[in-house]
Amino acid sequence: MSTKVCVGQFAGSHGVRGLVKLKSFTDDPKAVASYGPLSDESGARRFRVTLQGSVKDLWLARVDGIATREEAQALAGVRLFVDRSALPETEDEDEFYHADLIGLRAETADGTPFGTVLALYDFGGGDVLEIRMPDGRTELLPFTKACVPVVDVKGGRVVVEPPDVVEVKPDGQPDVGPDAGEEEP
Repeated sequence: MSTKVCVGQFAGSHGVRGLVKLKSFTDDPKAVASYGPLSDESGARRFRVTLQGSVKDLWLARVDGIATREEAQALAGVRLFVDRSALPETEDEDEFYHADLIGLRAETADGTPFGTVLALYDFGGGDVLEIRMPDGRTELLPFTKACVPVVDVKGGRVVVEPPDVVEVKPDGQPDVGPDAGEEEP
């Protein structure tokens, strides 16, 4: 299970005195600055951040040691992490951090192994789980109650019900019906 959780990302500079734009990924967007020093993904760089205000959906922040527009702009794109232990515990069993899902085993309702959760993505159409299958391939599943009805972080598993796959014929039409999947004579 991952020990680091991404809580935000620097999004560029603001003004000429070293303020940075910061995108928060926390439930309470203002909380991004309350978890202590943030680090980059490798943990090599640490950032002490003080929020100064907001613009649109971004925070304006002062970062210790950053005093110029150029220094602030150089941080653009840096993702900000905290150790999982710095975050508050979830209040109920149906609540969890996305990072808690990484590494969980995925299995079907009858306990048949399906794979291991690699990542959780949001491409704009809803969350998607990436699962490494036992044969090494990866599958993407919608992270919905229909496809992932059980998330059992303490038990180290998610239960998955993959949607039916619709084969597509060479002409681009779905291959459905009683003969679906059979080769033509």
